[in-house]
Amino acid sequence: MPLALLALAVGAFGLGTTEFVMMGLLPDVADDLHISIPAAGHLVSAYALGVVIGAPLLAALTARMPRRTVLISLMALFVAGNALSALAPGYDSLLAARFLSGLPHGAFFGVGAVVATNLVAPERKARSVSLMFMGLTVANIAGVPVATLMGQHLGWRATFLGVSLIGVAAMAAVALLIRGADAPAPVSGLRGELTALRSLPVWLALATTVVGFGALFSAYSYITPMLTDSAGYADSDVTLLLALFGVGATVGNLIGGRLADHAMRGTLFGGLASMVAVLFLFPVLMHAQWSAALAVTLLGVAAFITGSPLQLMVMERAAAGPSLASSANQAAFNLANAGGAWIGGVALAAGFGVTSPSLAGAALAVLGLGVASVAFAVDRRRDVPSTGRERVVASHVPEAAEPVHS
Repeated sequence: MPLALLALAVGAFGLGTTEFVMMGLLPDVADDLHISIPAAGHLVSAYALGVVIGAPLLAALTARMPRRTVLISLMALFVAGNALSALAPGYDSLLAARFLSGLPHGAFFGVGAVVATNLVAPERKARSVSLMFMGLTVANIAGVPVATLMGQHLGWRATFLGVSLIGVAAMAAVALLIRGADAPAPVSGLRGELTALRSLPVWLALATTVVGFGALFSAYSYITPMLTDSAGYADSDVTLLLALFGVGATVGNLIGGRLADHAMRGTLFGGLASMVAVLFLFPVLMHAQWSAALAVTLLGVAAFITGSPLQLMVMERAAAGPSLASSANQAAFNLANAGGAWIGGVALAAGFGVTSPSLAGAALAVLGLGVASVAFAVDRRRDVPSTGRERVVASHVPEAAEPVHS
């Protein structure tokens, strides 16, 4: 695997850290700005809203720019957003800065995934995407806990300054390690990118992401009360347990990338089926501390096995213009976050018990299997290959030579 993938992983690490660290800093930010915890929670929503809006918008606006330039520009916007967060004088300005920080998130992952597949041979495309995403999963193991501790001891503003420095390092890594020939300007431009989004298989792939990862967030959004109220852990133990989720996510991400290069359909179905099984067993596994820790780890493994195949599936169904569709998949991921959390909350509000969000998640995972099955059935009718070795943008071959599946 080329060293240039490290540059993408560094950027992903910074994005993952700033996305999730706010959850741990909410009390500190609320106390410092004299706002309530629910109001501070809007800072999390502002970032997610920035991702959903920024992913397709920035991908469209930069459709004719060289991808190396796009990646550096997106990280510059990321640095600016986090620096402004650190310097924000009040709540409203911090809310705006968090929204700004979220804008480049989806576009960086979307364009970065296309660049990653350009760097390797066709049979290693899924692995290249998984190595970039590894920066995101490692952020949950190391980046978020360290950044949270920094905020608790040095102040939350120091955390965002530290994350800005990660963004500067990512800009330097992209500039040094990714050559212009590895990330050329797209031939198709905005029209080609928009045309690719008119394809039914692309929308079915995006729907699979929304429903499949909605299953994860239905349970994960309420993992803390499950661990404390059902498994009997102390509040102070939750941070370590969430790190176990990050370990599982990293393992699942690497497994999914390797398997998807050989059988993308089988890997995707296997990951979704594993999520059904793990989430269905959650209420039982949450009755003992050792099994609850195992459940959290297995959830990370099962969920992130599907990450690389879902990203590659979207890109391959939009082969004529993969950047916009790939970025839209990141918006779909954040819609899954919001929608899954809402569905899990409905189960809790209905009085079905503290572990009921996991059963709602299992139902969503079953629905995800159904959507994925429809997607592959449509592919067969359209004679679209689904072996996991399709060409997204063949290495060193102009994009114009690629077939349009629409």
